[in-house]
Amino acid sequence: MADPEKVDESTLKVERGAAAGTFRIVRPDGSIALPLAVIRHDEAQKVARREVARALDDKAGDPAFNGSIEVLFSPDLPKGKKTKALLVELEKELKDKHAARALASGATLHLTLRHADAQHWKPEEWAAARMRESAGERKAIWLERARSYGLLLFSAVMMFLGFAGFGVWPLAFVGMVPALYVFDQEPRPTGAKFFFRALFFGYVAYYGGFYWVVNTIVDFGGFPYVLALAFASVYFLYQACEYVLILWMWRRARDRGFNPTLALVCTYLAAELAFPMLFDHFYGNSFHMLPPLVQVADLGGPMLLTALAMLGNGALYEVLRARLRKERFPKAAPIAFAAALAFCLGYGQWRIADTEARMAEAPKIEVGLVQTNMGIFDKREDPGEGRRRHIEQSLELERAHAPDLLIWPESAATFFLPEGVNVRRWVFEGEEGTVSTPTIFGGLAARVEDGERRHYNTAFMSDGEGNVLGTYDKTYLLAFGEYIPFGETFPVLYDWSPNTGHFTPGDHVRPLPFGEYRIGTLVCYEDILPRFVRRVVGESDPHLLVNITNDAWFGETQEPYVHLALAKMRAVEHHRYLVRATNTGVSAIIDPLGRVVTESPLFDRASLHGEVAMMTGWTPYQTLGDWPGWLSLGAVIYMVFVGRRRRDGRATAA
Repeated sequence: MADPEKVDESTLKVERGAAAGTFRIVRPDGSIALPLAVIRHDEAQKVARREVARALDDKAGDPAFNGSIEVLFSPDLPKGKKTKALLVELEKELKDKHAARALASGATLHLTLRHADAQHWKPEEWAAARMRESAGERKAIWLERARSYGLLLFSAVMMFLGFAGFGVWPLAFVGMVPALYVFDQEPRPTGAKFFFRALFFGYVAYYGGFYWVVNTIVDFGGFPYVLALAFASVYFLYQACEYVLILWMWRRARDRGFNPTLALVCTYLAAELAFPMLFDHFYGNSFHMLPPLVQVADLGGPMLLTALAMLGNGALYEVLRARLRKERFPKAAPIAFAAALAFCLGYGQWRIADTEARMAEAPKIEVGLVQTNMGIFDKREDPGEGRRRHIEQSLELERAHAPDLLIWPESAATFFLPEGVNVRRWVFEGEEGTVSTPTIFGGLAARVEDGERRHYNTAFMSDGEGNVLGTYDKTYLLAFGEYIPFGETFPVLYDWSPNTGHFTPGDHVRPLPFGEYRIGTLVCYEDILPRFVRRVVGESDPHLLVNITNDAWFGETQEPYVHLALAKMRAVEHHRYLVRATNTGVSAIIDPLGRVVTESPLFDRASLHGEVAMMTGWTPYQTLGDWPGWLSLGAVIYMVFVGRRRRDGRATAA
């Protein structure tokens, strides 16, 4: 331990008030410094542990502190063997608890506990001095809070601006840096302070990225904005817990001596793999508009892109941290980030050339997409108008482009269709004429199973005569929209929420047949679920992926564009075209490289057409799945629970 006489008196900071007992920091000359806290003799054992531990937490984590801490009890504390044993026990307990933390930070502590004598016991003098300093301390506390929360607000704003939707993708490489600084600076926030700061950061990040949830509740629930925000905040706070978990694991890995960049990459990916989401998403989707960068998704899915983003954040944080602390420039993390970025771009260029060559050789078909600009409520109010628009726009496409396949959106038919019969009269015949092109369209199916009538959200494949060749029932239903969780166990829940659907999930992912080709069909938000689409591709080996969806629920917000951005990765992961037909936008044709060939405007009638290549093939992601997440989860378990620091601060097996 260093000599206490080398202590800079400016580092002796008063933390707490004075009364009948105290502990103090000893000045270099041996005189009594102002007390840090007071302990009444009748509460000595319980309060001493808590108050002394708080002070030591602050000092042990401060690399600038190099001195002695003395715990001073009032003269009226009864003397004897029991008291002496208490002091010895406390001294050993506190030394053991804080020695490792002090060693890691570079602080030096001397800790002793003793009775005060009358010469050194001056509670009135301490109280007066304490009052003089309390105003300055309160100001310092509020300044520290304002700085920390300001940095967290700035960090959260950069995170959601960098994500898909706002699309300022360079911010995805820097958004976490201010938050890392807040949680890694000394003295580090702990306990409730850590939790609420991390929760604030996560809440702002998710509120900004998913603000459209509030608009949806306003538009379709009829609630005022303030009440809708309160409802949506339950969701935002739940999602914010993901960031609480990430930052807690990251800090714990740091405390155990692991590299900050490695810890950030692994903890973020582990959370993306394991944390339950209502709307699945990956931060790597931030780069969806950069085809040369996103091609690595066919190796490890969007998590590889998340890893690249966090590698950039970690490397920049290490550089800034070293500069602020005047430490040696860290080379490993910046070099690793530069190498990873170069690999992604190089692989992307090679993969683009290879896939374009395969696209040129593959057989082609012409597809037509119909977007009628009618939401589900519009079609229910006037089902005849919805049917008329689908037929009218389809006939226009047939006359102008003679497509091989037409695709209508989810809920194109808002009524139940009988199975095993020709649907031409109910679906395709109108005053304008009769649609004669094979069509995929969304409708409703009802079947009696085990004596019960069950309803399904279904995609139908019909030939040019109206014969149904195949169906696919939506597997992943939307909670509170298409079913109520635990509704089968407690049927009364459906009575309480009459506007909620009561659908049954499908039990297969068989492709829809189209001549010699197979079409993998995804309904609604199933196209944002990479694991589910892996199952679809693995079991059916489709030549084309089709998504029929209805994003009218979310109004004129960013959600339809975010949905499109998340879906684009499925085309890259499996080297297939993805065709999306929506009721109100955004309909699109996406090529196997994640590039949007054509797209429709939002909330406007539109008819799209284009040529798509019918492709099959294998990708590493199809077989290996989310291996970056599983690898990171294993690394996090080691860093957070198994690995430990050596005396020099490096990690070793426990």
